[in-house]
Parts: sequence; structure tokens; C-alpha cells
Amino acid sequence: MSPVTVFFRTLLTSSAIFIGAAAVFLHPSLEWRAGALSQHATVGAQQASTEAAIDGLIGALKDADAGVRRQAAEALAELHSRRAVPALAAALKDPDPDLRAAVAGALGELQDRAAVDALIVAVKDTSAAVRRHAVDALGEIGDARALDALTQALKDEDVSVRRHAAAAIAEVSGGDEPRVHPHPHPHPHPMPVHVHVRTALDVRHEVVTQTVVR
Repeated sequence: MSPVTVFFRTLLTSSAIFIGAAAVFLHPSLEWRAGALSQHATVGAQQASTEAAIDGLIGALKDADAGVRRQAAEALAELHSRRAVPALAAALKDPDPDLRAAVAGALGELQDRAAVDALIVAVKDTSAAVRRHAVDALGEIGDARALDALTQALKDEDVSVRRHAAAAIAEVSGGDEPRVHPHPHPHPHPMPVHVHVRTALDVRHEVVTQTVVR
């Protein structure tokens, strides 16, 4: 495959994340029309731009570049979109272990019980990092269905997985409701969504540039 062909194929497969990025970057332009728009219309526009970003990022979870897929997973966690849970759960089967770990962490932040079954499977992942993030996520969600898998994780060959499993069991045993972070966002100073999307685009640009140069 020629460099030119690879270049255009890359641009086409990245169309979803470009759409989501455009929605995020253009969002501030709504401000200059605030005087002419009603509050209801402004809120509706904001919601529409967020949904467009979510659609683009969900599409980016299937990007050919693992770096773009990882950035998309992290951005979806920042958006707190439960609509993305099925796509993220499916990404736990991605061949890249770093992405699987990022996805497990994202599902833990979203705290959606719909992800429990997929995370239970991830507790037996071949990567210790993925297993550790999976048990953490199950602890965050706090669903009792995970107790058997977490108990088995106490026998994991990796000591960090065993320690995290013990902590997760304590969290799950402490109640049936998902854990609530002391801060309204799981990170005290969350990175803006547009920064995550822009980083994903930077990764894509670097891959395209290197391919064409070669």
C-alpha cells in the first residue's frame, strides 16, 4: 500500500473523531450569540455539541491507531457518558493491553452496573494492569455480583492485583450502591474534554506524518 493511500485511508477512518472534535472546538462560538438566543436554545445547543463529541469518540474507539483509541476512552470517561458504556465494554476485548486498562478505568469512573459482566471477565485478563484496573472498577461500581470474581483475584499471581482486590471487596461489602467520590468529579482537576480530543488528534497527525515521510 502506497504512503498516499495510507494517508487518505487514515483520514477517512478518523472522520468520526474529527466530527466530535469540531463540535467541542466550535462550542465556545455560541457565546457571542447568547444575547440573541434564549437560555433554552443555548442549553440545547450545548447538549447537541456534547452528543456529537460522544458520537465521534465512540467511533474513535475503533480507530486503527491504539493511541487514538486510548485517548477516546479517556475522553469518554471525562464526559461521563453512560451511552458510551456498551462501546467501552466491547473495547475490553481490544488487542492493546494499555487500551484495555484505560477502558477498565473509564468504566470504573462511569460506575454503570451494565459494565459489571464485562469487567468480571477482565479480572482474568492476561495483563496484570488490566486486571488491577478491572478490580478497581468493580469496587467503584459496588455491585455484589462481582464478589466471586474479586475473591478469586485475591489469589492472583500479581501482588498489586491481590491488594486492589482486597480493597475492592471492602468497598463492595460496604453497601449495594455505587461508590460516591468526595469530589463531584473523580479527579480534583479534570482535564477539559477538548484537550483529550485534541491530544487524540495530535496522535493521529503524528501517525499520518510518519507514514507519509516513510
